[in-house]
Amino acid sequence: MGKRLGKQTIMFSNSAKIIGNYSIVGEKEGNGTFREYYDYVLKNDTFGEKTYESAERKLIEHSIANALDNAGVKSKDLDLLICGDLLNQIISSSFAARDFDLTFLGLYGACSTMAEALAVGATFIDGGYFNTIACATGSHFSTVERQYRFPLELGNQRPPVSQWTVTGAGCTVLSDKGSKKEIVNATFGKVTDFGINDVNNMGAAMAPAAMSTLITHFEDTHTTPDDYDLIVTGDLGKLGSEILLDLMEHKGYKLKDNYNDCGQMIYSNDQKVYQGGSGCGCSAVVLNSYIMQKIDEGVYKRVLFAATGALLSTLSSQQGNTIPGICHAVEIRKGD
Repeated sequence: MGKRLGKQTIMFSNSAKIIGNYSIVGEKEGNGTFREYYDYVLKNDTFGEKTYESAERKLIEHSIANALDNAGVKSKDLDLLICGDLLNQIISSSFAARDFDLTFLGLYGACSTMAEALAVGATFIDGGYFNTIACATGSHFSTVERQYRFPLELGNQRPPVSQWTVTGAGCTVLSDKGSKKEIVNATFGKVTDFGINDVNNMGAAMAPAAMSTLITHFEDTHTTPDDYDLIVTGDLGKLGSEILLDLMEHKGYKLKDNYNDCGQMIYSNDQKVYQGGSGCGCSAVVLNSYIMQKIDEGVYKRVLFAATGALLSTLSSQQGNTIPGICHAVEIRKGD
C-alpha cells in the first residue's frame, strides 16, 4: 500500500492506471481551443432532452458509457462509480448512476470534483479495495445559471470578473493494471477562505486554495514547479490565474511557462467569456481530451492536475457569507 507524505499527500505504491477516458462538450466549447481533441460536440445544448437538468444528466451518462467502451470495460465489470456535479444534492450524478446498476460514491467538491474523484479512486485502487473505477463529473451552463445566479430569461449583465460555466462532462477509468499512464500520488486540499464574498469572482475565491495545495504538494513530495512538464489548475480563469501567480511568487515559488489553467485554456480569445471557463465540466473535459492526448503522444510525461472549487451555495451567499475554496491535486505520469 502507499505511504503518507506530510499531512496531506499520499504516494501510491500500486498506482492507479488510466485505461480509458472520454469528453463531451457543448457547441460553445466545441468552438473553443480544443475542438479537435473532444470526443463529441453537441449540436445544441438540450441534447434531445426537455430540460437543461436532464441534458446535464445525459452528458454525464454519455461520458461514463463511452469511457467504459474506450477502456474495454463492461458496466457489470466496473467495481465503483465516483461522480459529482454542481446541482443541489448532486442530482445529475445520482440520477445518471441509477441507470448503470453500479456501486456509487457521490462527491461534492464543486469545480474540484474531477481531481477529488481521481484522488479518491486512486486511493481505493492502491489499497486493493477495488480493481476498476470510473471517475466522472460534468456541468451545464444553463443549469448553473438558474441555480446560482438568475434565470436566463432575465438577460442579466455579467460583470467583467465573471466566468462562463462549461457545458460538458468527462470521465476517466482507473484500473490496477494496464496502461502506462498512472496516478502516482494525490494531495488532498484544505478549505481556504481569504474573505472574498463576490459570487461572480470565483477565480479570486479559489486562488488561495490552489496556492495552499500546490505548496503543500511541493513540500510533501520534495519537488519544485520545474519538475513537471505541465502544472494545470482548474478553473481559476484569467484573473484567478494571475492572482495565483502573485501568491505563489510571494511564497517563493515562481510558476513558469509550464503552468496553465483549464478555465483560461478552454475558450478561444475571440469568444466572449470574460475571465474564461468554470464549472465541474471545465477541468474534466480539458483533462480527458487535450491533456490525456498530449500525455499519450509523449509531449507531457509528468502532469500535476490541481482542480479548484468554490464551496458556496445560494443560501450562504444570500446570507452574506464569504466563499471558501478547495483544491485537490493528482500527479499523472507516463512511463517509458
